[in-house]
Parts: sequence; structure tokens; C-alpha cells
Amino acid sequence: MIIGTAGHIDHGKTTLVRALTGVETDRLKEEKARGISIELGYAYAPLANGDVLGIIDVPGHEKFIHTMAAGAVGIDHALLVVAADDGVMPQTREHLEILQLLGVRQGTVALTKVDRVAPERIAIVKDEIRALLAGGPLANAPVFETAAALPGDQGVHALRQHLHTVAQAMPQRAQQGLFRLAVDRVFSLAGQGTVVTGTVFNGSAAVGDSLVHSATGKTVRVRSIHAQNRASNQGVAGQRCALNLAGIAKEDIARGDWLLDARLLHTTQRIDVRLQLLAGAPALKPWAPVHVHLGTMHCTGHVALLQDGELPPGAECLAQLVLDAPAVVQPGDRIILRNAQASRTIAGATVLDPYAPARKRRSEARLTFLAALEHWVTSHDTAPLLAEASYGIARSQLVRLTGLAQPPVPAQAIVLPTTDGDALLLSNGAWLTLQTQVLEALERFHSVAPDEPGINAARLRRMALPSLQHGMHDALYTSLIEALLQAQHISTTGAWLHLPGHSVQLSNAEQALAERLLPAIGAGRFDPPWIRDLARDHGSGEEMVRQLLKKLARQGLVFQVVKDLFYAAEQTDALAALVADLALQAERGAVEAAAFRDATGLGRKRAIQILEFFDRVGYTRRVRDAHMLRPGVRWQASQP
Repeated sequence: MIIGTAGHIDHGKTTLVRALTGVETDRLKEEKARGISIELGYAYAPLANGDVLGIIDVPGHEKFIHTMAAGAVGIDHALLVVAADDGVMPQTREHLEILQLLGVRQGTVALTKVDRVAPERIAIVKDEIRALLAGGPLANAPVFETAAALPGDQGVHALRQHLHTVAQAMPQRAQQGLFRLAVDRVFSLAGQGTVVTGTVFNGSAAVGDSLVHSATGKTVRVRSIHAQNRASNQGVAGQRCALNLAGIAKEDIARGDWLLDARLLHTTQRIDVRLQLLAGAPALKPWAPVHVHLGTMHCTGHVALLQDGELPPGAECLAQLVLDAPAVVQPGDRIILRNAQASRTIAGATVLDPYAPARKRRSEARLTFLAALEHWVTSHDTAPLLAEASYGIARSQLVRLTGLAQPPVPAQAIVLPTTDGDALLLSNGAWLTLQTQVLEALERFHSVAPDEPGINAARLRRMALPSLQHGMHDALYTSLIEALLQAQHISTTGAWLHLPGHSVQLSNAEQALAERLLPAIGAGRFDPPWIRDLARDHGSGEEMVRQLLKKLARQGLVFQVVKDLFYAAEQTDALAALVADLALQAERGAVEAAAFRDATGLGRKRAIQILEFFDRVGYTRRVRDAHMLRPGVRWQASQP
């Protein structure tokens, strides 16, 4: 268990910790000279059950509230210290507010310096303490009267016994998450190198493990570990740990950084939160400047309220924090906000979405997604989260959101592998909705252009799913089309996708002429006859042949490459396959006109015309002087 002290300056926190543990936590020369704590101090005490109790001693001066907030993060139990001569003071109240905003729900009160006052004064201060704690999570916290400066004080002895009992009864924190340690101190030791200390928020790390440093992205190796001030093979959630690191210099690390599992490394400067404004704080205006304390990090930023108007004192709302520096956070993390002057604590917040958007942050879809994230924070159920992700969630993103190597996924969820080794996870409902959107778009196209044979896959994607991003969603769209084809909800002819019953009809005369034209075009292979040649050879007018071939193109039997030049479907399939083969062989998949010319035996002009046709129908795209296959688009061979 980790205990954090809290209380006003000069109320005897450091003296009490020394009496409880025998450890002097003021280690800086300036601290000893001034008689006040400036930096975080640490002390440890062995327990009867073999565990170790850790105590973090924090500064009490108002100028060092940012240091206090860094030390209070991750503690299990608060030791609120109130001096009997002073009673409850401003930093007593602010420290208590910070503890409550950080979610600390267990605590003990030490009434110090009782040897300096009369019994009547002790009774008055106890009443002040009870009034201060009333209605909060520490309302029933026991109060121990202590005189830590006196050797063998019975109050200190009783407090020590109480803390040891509480520590041994506290259940161990869950360790199934991926490792995160918030750095609060960094130094170097001769012959050992860089050492960082901090509280382990999640998971565990063992000697020899590789971690990443949040600020630089450097991979570091754990040489050795001290957990709760003892040499150990591993450090786990809920412990204070010192990690001796290889692969990084002391100068590269600072308080506020994280050491974490590589799968969790993703920085952000926009965080959607559930914000609670303190009752004693002034109303919070939109875009108010604030000081932000997140983990052991301290930075500035602004608050964008996800509601109209200002937030009244004591109220809560959804808000977006826009930070002035990148941060690493997870849903459920606690944040402390102080005013622009850093003179008082005004609010606390619980992280919901660490990767919040800059636009449409108050849209209905966003607010619904935040509700699903809030459900995850309270229940660890991912079903609503997947249900509200219209285009699914990458497994790697779900790992970052949950902090789990294997996030819980509903049994009925759709899992689509991606080309980068990741996977896209969708709810069954979202999967069916996307299929419906594709079919409805295809129906709309047929109603507007009934004489067209269909639509290419790239254009259908833009019509049906305009906000579907290229790259990360290519596998999703490809899987959607393949599923619809397999279920025979759509059909394909060459590059055209269409509904199964859709076709272009010919008259008897047109059918008779088509039966003569199609073999002639096919016989030409990669160099078919032009319309003027077909009209001359078959005794028909050029315009009649031209209009008939356009109808046949809408049926997918021929493809118009340029004006008055049509290729048979079989030969177009062969040319498409040739482009795919050349793309596989070429560097970066870029098909040059010269290579295509040589492979087909055609002239350069005709080779370019064919490649531009494939660009036009959405099979390839031009990149400078080359042509590349479009991601997720496949040429569907024509049916005989």
C-alpha cells in the first residue's frame, strides 16, 4: 500500500513520517536549511506479513501544490495532517480537495503537535476536522492525536499500528493491464546509470523487459528493479518502484514522463473528460485557461465546455481539455485543474477519450461515443463502445483505450484482419448497417443511371461511405464488398458493380449485329478494330455501330478505352491482370508506360491510352508518370 501525506505547511508531516518510519524524507540542503519540504520525500516500513508500506511525503506550501499533486497521484490511502495549534488551514482544504478529485477514498487523520495545546483546543480542532470531512469519502476517517517530536509518543505508536493493519488488509491492485509508471524523480548512480522512480499505475514489468519512454519514444531496457525499497525481479501495479534503465540518459527524462509498454505509446493534446467544478470555485467560462496536473505531469491548457454557457460552481459536464504540451493518458485517469494563476484548485476531471477530435466535438455522434467510453470506465464493458464506432475500432486502438493486451470483445463482434498486421473490430450491428448503406447507394445509382452497367468500386465507396478513410479503412471496404458478393447481394461485370437483376436490353436487330461484332473485336486481342473498320466490314453505319457498342459496354461485354475504340471483356481482363503482375514486380508498385508497352507489344500511345482507361474506371491511379493499383480494389474478371 502507498500512503500520501497531505496538509498545510509546517503542520509536521515530515516529522510525523520520521517518527512512523525512522526515515528523514527531507533530503535537499535547502529543505534542511529552511525547515520545509520542497520536493517529494519517500519512506518505507516493513509489515508483519512481509509486505512493505510506502509513504510519500508532500510539500505543504501553496507554491508547491504542483509537487503535491504529482505525489498524490496513485496513492491508496491519505494521511491528512492537521496541527493542533493552527487547526484547519487553506492548504489543508486544498490538499483534501485534490485527494478527493483524484479518487482517493480511504484515509486517516493525524492531529499533530497536541503537546503544545490545551485539551480544549484539541477538542475544537477535532470539531473543525469533522466539519471539514463531513459528506465526503473520508467522513469516517479515524483521528489520532500525536506528538511526533516526543520520543515514544503513544499516539504515533497507535497511528503506526493502525496504518500497518490497514495496509495488510488492503487487496492487491489488479495487474492484468499493460505497464505504466509515472516518473516523479530521475537521477544517476555511479556504475549503474539512469534510475527513475514513480508509482506503477498498471500492469507489471520484470528485469530484462523493454519499455518505451513517452517523451522521446526511445526503447529502454530494465536492468534492475527496487519495488517498495527492496530489490525485486518485478514491479507491479500499486507499488513505488525504482527502475535502473539502459538505453537512455538522465537528461532525457523528467518528472511528468511515463515509462510504459510500447503498445500504449500515443501522445495527445486533446482530451475529452467528465469535469467536476468545485463548489467553492468561480463559474468556469468556455475556453478558460487552466493549469493541468495529469499523472506527474504539469502543463497549461484551455477548457472547451461541451455545453452552452459557463459551468456554475459545484456542477459537472463533459468538456475537452486542449493542452499546450503532448500527454499520454488512458480512459479513467484523473486530472487536477487549477486556475490560470495557479493559485487555487478549481476542478477535477476523469479522462474519457484521450484522442478527442478538434471538430464536431459536440455532435450527437460524439456525445454518444463519450457515453460509451464512460460506460467502459465504470463497467469495463466494450460492447457499447464497439456499437457506437460506425467504422469499427482498430484492435491496437482498443488496446490503448483499455490498457489491456487482450481487450474483452463481444462474441458476436466482426474481426477483420488488416494489411499491417492489426485488426479492425466492429459490432455486428455496425457491419450490417454498412452493408445496407452500400446497397442503398447502388440502388440510387441504378435509378439515376439505368442504362449504365454499374459503378466502379472506388466511386461506390465515395457515394456510400464518404467519410471512410483510405489506408486504415481499406480492409473494411474490401471485406464489405466481398461479403456482399459472396452473399449474392451484388454482382460484378469487369470493373462494374451492380445489383444482380440489373442489365441493359438489346433489340433483335442489335442482338444480331452484336453477335457479328463481338467476335471481330475479340479476334483483335490487344489491338481491336476501330468503329469505322467494324462498320465497313459489316455493312453498317458508323453511328449504329457506335451506339450498339456503348450499349454492350453498359452490359460489361466490351470496354471503351478511347473514343471509337472498344476492347472485348476477355481481353480487358487480360490487360488488367497484366497491370497487376507488373505492379507486383515494380518498385513501390508503380507501373510505367514503357514497361506496359513492352509487355503488350503495343505502341507507346496505345499503352498510355489503356493505362489512362484503368485510371478512369478506378482500377489504378496515376502518380506522376506512373500508375498504381488502388488499395482495396480488385478487377473482377468478366463471366463467359
